[in-house]
Amino acid sequence: MSEAKFSPNVRIWMEGPTGHIVGKGGAAILEAVDRLGSIAKAAKELGMSYKYVWDYLNRMSEAIGSPVVETRRGGRKGGGTRLSEAGRELLRKYKRLEGFFESVRCDTEGWEALGLKISARNRIRGVVKEVIVDGVAAKVKIEVQGPVTITSLISKEAAEELGLREGDVVEAVIKATEVMVAKQEEH
Repeated sequence: MSEAKFSPNVRIWMEGPTGHIVGKGGAAILEAVDRLGSIAKAAKELGMSYKYVWDYLNRMSEAIGSPVVETRRGGRKGGGTRLSEAGRELLRKYKRLEGFFESVRCDTEGWEALGLKISARNRIRGVVKEVIVDGVAAKVKIEVQGPVTITSLISKEAAEELGLREGDVVEAVIKATEVMVAKQEEH
């Protein structure tokens, strides 16, 4: 095999119990509706039919069990459409997921780690001694064997998703520029 350069690529979408909820196209629809305040304008900008966009929004709403948009009829003030709280939350979750996968896709060190090139020195097991949430960040203090404590600054969302609590056994995953936190899922 030649030494051709390969790069990973992925398509991201979110699914629920009934199947597809939102992917790249759906996120573009939500963003355009949010920015333009109109389904018709969003459809035109995206080169899609009004019916396709309306049907897609309805499928998303049915899939999550809540409207993703709120509409007001025309009149003296004119009509319009805006994202509902559920629509904003869905778009936020999708963008966060997309951002995560993009960061993984572009992380050449991470891809090397998949080839088992990560050194055992880069992972240190310890016990969470303190979690301090401040705005959008969380400071996690991890006590490792010996009188050593490692402090990692991670996002509030990451701390919540990991469900970090004092006493949890975690691993500090150390890269040259940062200390990350990993936790095995409880079964």
